[in-house]
Amino acid sequence: MQKTKILIVDDELIMRESLAGWLERDGHEVTKTASGEEALEVLKESRFDILLVDIKMEGMSGLDLLKQVKESDPEVSVVMITAYGSISTAIEAMKNGAYDYLLKPFEPDELGVLIEKITAFQAQARENLYLRQQYHDRARFESMIGQSKSMQEIFDLIQDIAPTGSTVLITGETGTGKELAARAIHTHSSRSEGPFVSVNCGSIPEHLMESELFGHLKGAFTDAKETRKGRLELAHGGTLFLDEIGEISMRMQIDLLRVLEDRVFYRVGGTQPIDIDFRVIAATNRDLEEAIKKGAFREDLFYRLNVISFQMPSLRERKEDIPLLANHFLHRFSQETNKSVELISREAIDEMMLYEWPGNIRELENAIERAVVVCKGPKVMPDDLPIFRPEYICVPPSNSLMEVEKAHIQQILNNNQWNISRSAAILGIDRSTLYGKIKRYKILKE
Repeated sequence: MQKTKILIVDDELIMRESLAGWLERDGHEVTKTASGEEALEVLKESRFDILLVDIKMEGMSGLDLLKQVKESDPEVSVVMITAYGSISTAIEAMKNGAYDYLLKPFEPDELGVLIEKITAFQAQARENLYLRQQYHDRARFESMIGQSKSMQEIFDLIQDIAPTGSTVLITGETGTGKELAARAIHTHSSRSEGPFVSVNCGSIPEHLMESELFGHLKGAFTDAKETRKGRLELAHGGTLFLDEIGEISMRMQIDLLRVLEDRVFYRVGGTQPIDIDFRVIAATNRDLEEAIKKGAFREDLFYRLNVISFQMPSLRERKEDIPLLANHFLHRFSQETNKSVELISREAIDEMMLYEWPGNIRELENAIERAVVVCKGPKVMPDDLPIFRPEYICVPPSNSLMEVEKAHIQQILNNNQWNISRSAAILGIDRSTLYGKIKRYKILKE
């Protein structure tokens, strides 16, 4: 995690050195200046998280410095240092945007507690600002759910890679839970207290992407009515999730690569470099290596993103998780709609197990939501599900019941890759009965 950058502005040498010593022992990055004028020159070259400013100084006063600093950087936290006789001035400073004030003399512990309070406030403020600016709430799942072997392997992998800080590329079909996996990595990382900022690269028009990522200054272009932070800056101290990374233009790929390499960027219309510290997690449903061959994606950006990679399994590859997921959604939507829908019928579960779910977990979630809404009783039935059921019994109606049963068993076995336990569960029989029917009907593995 990047150190908190603190600027001390005090014309007393002893006070400057004492403050710097306390703060550096706590692990912060400290710069010292002896006047308001010197501080303004330093601020032209670097940005700080916190300013500690003495109210009474020769030349520019601390109050005048506060006003100028807040005009150029409203987000910086300024703490005024004052003697007992200047409390009224400190209160005036609070009205002009100071975060707090310290009354001389004060102890190192008092200063340390205040700095911790400010850094926590700044991290929360960044995430709150981002949440207000989000186009959509994409975190609909409360947690990752899955008892299948493939999902257990994903859970183990997330535990392993989360603490590393390395860049991660998550691949997989639409609706498989790539953002959910990214959030899980963030939650288990050392950056969990920082913001998680998601950017859907496929939903933002190309002409707005630069401003969305980098932010802009007031007047930078026609519609720039005010200065605005971009997603990169909002992610400082946390995680930046670049969803649908394969959809960004070649020009934006170049800009993004530069940021990932240098960890510095400029707002649109700005000339002051902004240092950033965040972890990057990217996701795509595209084959980026194929896109590289076609000239649609930069190879150097791919290698920058593909430090650690894994693929989220599709729902048809983890069908044993369908009942677990379906019941999770049933409970949630029953509460949200205030309906007493208590369970999913065996017939409905069978229908869901037969279906291929091209939209994956997102489609299943929507199907259960619809089923809860239209359900007339306490139990979800097959007709409540908005899925197109496959015509899996491919025999003419004139055939015997035995032939119909054989075709049905054959289809269930094929759909489940001949997993006997899973197929028997769908058919509502035990394993030995299923083996007996396979032998009786001479069903062969296709």
